[in-house]
Amino acid sequence: MILAVLLSLAGCKNTDNQSINDMSTNVPLKEVAGRKNFGPDHALVTTPQPCVMIATWDKDHTPDVMMAAWAGQYDFKQIIISLSKHKTTDNLELTGAFTVSFADIHTVAESDYFGLVSGFKVPDKVARVGFTVTPSPNVDAPIINEYPLTLECKVVSWGDGVLVGEVVNMSADERILTDGKVDLSKLQPIVFDAASMSYRAIGDIVGKAWGDGKRFAE
Repeated sequence: MILAVLLSLAGCKNTDNQSINDMSTNVPLKEVAGRKNFGPDHALVTTPQPCVMIATWDKDHTPDVMMAAWAGQYDFKQIIISLSKHKTTDNLELTGAFTVSFADIHTVAESDYFGLVSGFKVPDKVARVGFTVTPSPNVDAPIINEYPLTLECKVVSWGDGVLVGEVVNMSADERILTDGKVDLSKLQPIVFDAASMSYRAIGDIVGKAWGDGKRFAE
């Protein structure tokens, strides 16, 4: 869902130069029977919105991390992230690389802080929370050691507020693996809930992908 929204916003152009927002607010809304209308100006509940942590080096090789919620898988080896101008985007233009980690229940406060404070104003914010880094051996970007799952990425394209990255490697701490695979019940990543402006943990398995729906095909 998140990815579909991002792609539609990134690729849609109106020939009358009218913004998507203007178009939506000018259309009279009708009530949906049995439901409550929130209109187009309410926070979109496109849950889950993964709390991805983007790490980069600046010109002085100081690590910077920011939180982004509008992100998703773009292709088999690519990811897409919606970004406005940040210290991160300046760093991306400098190095052409970044890492993506995933905030979890053990790093909620630190991850939220990375989303609250700009690297322009607090260049040492990674050190301030007591986090440590290891230079990625595959791309010119730092790996934040306290996040147990990390994607090492090269910039494929960056422009119009959309970053596309190629994942050249994924590394995970042994403590979040089961039978050699990443186990979300051990990772316990958090997602952003726009409706309540809060973070929620995920992890429980509630069904089998490409399996549970087969009973309707029988």
